[in-house]
Amino acid sequence: PTSDSFLSASSLSVTLTGPAAGPHMSIDKLFPALLECFGIILCGYIAGRGDIITESQAKGLGNFVSKFALPALLFKNMVLLDFRNVIWAFLWSVLVAKVTVFVLVCVLTLMVASPDNRYSKAGLYAIFATQSNDFALGYPIVDALYRSTYPEYLQYIYLVAPVSLMLLNPIGFALCEVQRWRQASHPQHSSLGILGVVVLQVLKNPIVFMVIVGIISHFALGQQIPAVLSEFIDGLANSFGGAALFYLGLTMVGQLRKLTRDTGVALILLITAKLLIMPLVCKDMVDILDTGVNSTSANHTSLSNFAFLYGVFPTAPSVAIYAGHYNMELEVVTSGMVISTFLSAPIMYVSAWLLTIPLMDPTPLVTELENVSFNISIVSLIALVWTIAVMLLSRKFNKLPHLFALNLFLAQFLVCVSMILWNFLVKQEDNLLGKILTFTLLYGSLYSTYIWTGNLSNNKIIQPFSTHRVPFLMVGGLLISGERSDTIDSAFFYGRAQVGTIPANLSSCLWWLFNKDPGRLYLELQFFCAVANYGQGFLSFGIFGLDRHLIILPFKKRLLSLWQGRDIDDLSPSGVPEEVRLTCTQFVRYHKDQCVQDIVHTRRYEYLFTCICSDLVDWLVERGLSAGRAEAQLYGARLQRGGVLTGQHSFKDEPNFLYHFTQPRREEEPDKELII
Repeated sequence: PTSDSFLSASSLSVTLTGPAAGPHMSIDKLFPALLECFGIILCGYIAGRGDIITESQAKGLGNFVSKFALPALLFKNMVLLDFRNVIWAFLWSVLVAKVTVFVLVCVLTLMVASPDNRYSKAGLYAIFATQSNDFALGYPIVDALYRSTYPEYLQYIYLVAPVSLMLLNPIGFALCEVQRWRQASHPQHSSLGILGVVVLQVLKNPIVFMVIVGIISHFALGQQIPAVLSEFIDGLANSFGGAALFYLGLTMVGQLRKLTRDTGVALILLITAKLLIMPLVCKDMVDILDTGVNSTSANHTSLSNFAFLYGVFPTAPSVAIYAGHYNMELEVVTSGMVISTFLSAPIMYVSAWLLTIPLMDPTPLVTELENVSFNISIVSLIALVWTIAVMLLSRKFNKLPHLFALNLFLAQFLVCVSMILWNFLVKQEDNLLGKILTFTLLYGSLYSTYIWTGNLSNNKIIQPFSTHRVPFLMVGGLLISGERSDTIDSAFFYGRAQVGTIPANLSSCLWWLFNKDPGRLYLELQFFCAVANYGQGFLSFGIFGLDRHLIILPFKKRLLSLWQGRDIDDLSPSGVPEEVRLTCTQFVRYHKDQCVQDIVHTRRYEYLFTCICSDLVDWLVERGLSAGRAEAQLYGARLQRGGVLTGQHSFKDEPNFLYHFTQPRREEEPDKELII
């Protein structure tokens, strides 16, 4: 490999073809599509995380996306849908796959869950495993891959999505209603009542409603939208893509905080069912059921691959709305939605790349594997340099467990450097010494990362030198006793001896013990191993690279300063906006004394009074100063910004946040403004 940018392996310019057919996917467009989608999601997350868009504003955007933009998009595509190009065997295959996974998750949950909540868990978990984010995230990916090869595949998104909404979700809703009925001390609904509630919920869903209206209009309007409505519908439909992805990022803010250790096992099983079992079942069902005319054509293989990619689409955010509606399993569903969304990106990329290769020629595939490892190492190295700098500047490295973390970062740093060096040395046949030294540094550092990860989890005091020494002693023993091999996979520089003494993962080692040449499954495992081994810096950066006090808070302060054109610490009457100053003045003159008398619980010093945030929100709503809790939170934020309230956090409507009313000190002038 040359010194190309880190996108070189992601932007393969060649489109791979089948034995006697045209191209299957435009793989070179996949990475830009993933970057576009997840870049917009990240922007939405940043906007929500930094309080640039409040929770109430995010709900407004969500209502627009789900009740206006998406129904318009569905109506448009249902009217224009060309049923003549639909391969119905594919739709039946996806339907059977979804039903299979739904029943499997539902039955297993009913068997192992406690009687107190087994029905709600079965219903919501089964919906989680089968309802995909088809429109916001799935459609752009399919459009990038198949627009120039199989454009008719785009319409399958609109045909497959209603399967969950009209067939499977009602079953999940019925189970949740049964759980609610069993928990109620005075049941309000009979079995017939539960059925009526479920049917009403399905019919009220704007997606289901507009799919039905669109299909009726398809035949009534002759597969054409009237010109008088075309521009209006296009305007709403075209606004869906970016707004939906941005809203998806907003919904992810704070969701992982709800994850607890007790829900971890359920979450892992659900994500496995959604991202691994579902795509495999979808692909197998197409292979089994699509036995007509397409069975002997390249289109059959392409449909099978498309079914696999469709199964990898992450869970839709609407599942979290269902959990919130029933107030059941909210922690698992919301956390799972966030994790599955970000895990789906690398799985889609690797799977799409491998699915474009119908003929196995190991040599170029291993070369591309080395390129991917090289590219990941470059980006991971940049992330690790940042993370190590943050650790040193924060001065936490001399305390446990940060000392272990710093040694882990250093080992990961050496892994990335070694992989970059190996990429250049592997082509030099006459530089054996350089290869051996780089091999020693690469695998010694890689095994050190495993040991330091264990130390970090156990939090036991171990000498750093000993922890680094053991892996290098293992590699040294291999160099002395082993024989160099010319295997096609450079990861196993010492062949079977390396497999027997130092297993790089168990699956790869077992493969090389029983097979001489790499196969497709082996290469797919190696792609994931490359991401896991050489991309450790991403995880370290995400956990330790964004220190709250060193990075996030100063950045947020500076951002607000630039946004408002002033220093955030300047809270003088001339330094705050007019609406903030008026709100504070009105509250201090007419409401503050009564508020302090009603809700203050603790008095710290003679000029500081402590209250609970949620109590202040309740008081503002009860007194009519705010129309609702969202508006009351904005009111409280203005009081904090104007200096009437102080606290360690931004004003939030939460019962565990404490804030203080401030009073002028006795020695200060009576008419002086309140201070922080």
